[in-house]
Amino acid sequence: MSAETTTSAVSPPADAATKQQPQHGGPGHGGDGHLKAGLKNRHLSMIAIGGVIGAGLFVGSGAGIASTGPGILLSYTLAGVLVVLVMRMLGEMAAADPQSGSFSAYADRALGRWAGFTIGWLYWFFWVVVLAVEATAGAKILNHWVPGVPQWGWALIVMAVLTATNLFSVASYGEFEFWFAGIKVVAIAAFLVIGTLAAFGLLPGTHAVGTENLVGHGGFLPHGIGAVFTGMLTVVFAFMGSEIVTLAAGESEDPEKAVSKATNSVIWRIGVFYLGSILLVVALLPWDSAAVKGSPYVAVLEHIGIPGAGQVMDVIVLTAVLSCLNSGMYTASRMAFSLGQRGDAPKVFASVTDRGVPRVAILCSVVFGFIAVFFNYTSPDTVFSFLLNSSGAVALFVWLVICFSQLRMRKIIEREMPERLTVRMWLYPYLTWTAIGMIGFVVAYMFTDADGRKQMYLSLVAAAIVLAASAVVGRRRRAAAVEPAA
Repeated sequence: MSAETTTSAVSPPADAATKQQPQHGGPGHGGDGHLKAGLKNRHLSMIAIGGVIGAGLFVGSGAGIASTGPGILLSYTLAGVLVVLVMRMLGEMAAADPQSGSFSAYADRALGRWAGFTIGWLYWFFWVVVLAVEATAGAKILNHWVPGVPQWGWALIVMAVLTATNLFSVASYGEFEFWFAGIKVVAIAAFLVIGTLAAFGLLPGTHAVGTENLVGHGGFLPHGIGAVFTGMLTVVFAFMGSEIVTLAAGESEDPEKAVSKATNSVIWRIGVFYLGSILLVVALLPWDSAAVKGSPYVAVLEHIGIPGAGQVMDVIVLTAVLSCLNSGMYTASRMAFSLGQRGDAPKVFASVTDRGVPRVAILCSVVFGFIAVFFNYTSPDTVFSFLLNSSGAVALFVWLVICFSQLRMRKIIEREMPERLTVRMWLYPYLTWTAIGMIGFVVAYMFTDADGRKQMYLSLVAAAIVLAASAVVGRRRRAAAVEPAA
């Protein structure tokens, strides 16, 4: 028998009367039915910074560079502007009313129960599929180092270790993520310093490159302006994870300050880590180089003459994978916890241990992740392909819901708690509508791309299924409310 006791954290479903009052989601103490405020400021800072540095930056960016050319910088810029706008909107709502369910809770209040239910479950689905992707990616690297343990064995080990970490306490999650993110930040900072020195010919054996590689191999846009938008389809999903800090802020001692700081820093984080490093890659190497298609960062370091670049990058990529896996477990479980609190998931999801950990929500999320890992090995081209593609456009759905929620929530905050409007969306509502237009353009453009079209269709199918489920749950909720009155 576990020494931990489980207490219910279920709040009654929000009805019309409840929604007239501000719903603050402040943390409590372990054992009182609330999540515990166990994250420190340094944890939140690294979660915010590390949230935009994934394995896709170190490895996946090569495909975008190869298909778009140096113009991929425009793809990253457009996607970065969109993320900055969305994060500013989310920061405005999160600073005023910190919630463990973040944008799902705000959609619930601003747009209706159907919106909070649908986007919350789609977001949960996205992250549990990511668990399988990252566990498999990490297992491949570890199996390469220690081939005696099969890939599925490594996947099982990393999932089990990080599950135990998340089950212990939110502080242990924060500590692991602090160090994971720290390694990523040091790695990208070192790359920026070394790459800049090489670009100006300040390292032995290098010479100033100028704009030779930026415009000398077919031009800055070798495949035309359309390739910029195609590249944006790849880039836009690399930024998924920026919003995690708004979920984690609910378990910090000063969520308003944490959200404000993270929102204000998102511009330089994207500008430095993404635009800065990608600029060095396309400046130092020809975009059509075969080496760029693999791991562009390894290719640059080997071109400069850094010994052991491949092995070092394997360690960094593994760290990025484990970081994403760790955050995925945390994010999926907190969204499930919030859904349970609002009556949109089984009530047991909203229970916590005496350490303030939503154990059932974590375990259920991990179980689905394990199932997805199983299908990744047994049915990679059928079942797992469907899971992967049907969650592919969730990022765009989330961002769109954030935009429409902010349009309504700004008025609610100004009316009910104007003193909490410490973070404001710029040029409201004009930039909000601009972001909606940009997201709409990306959605429309996905239908012109073969892979994007498949992802969009299957993601819409997944959204339709969850939306139908929300209608069923809503009908049962209304029937349950009518019976006592009768």
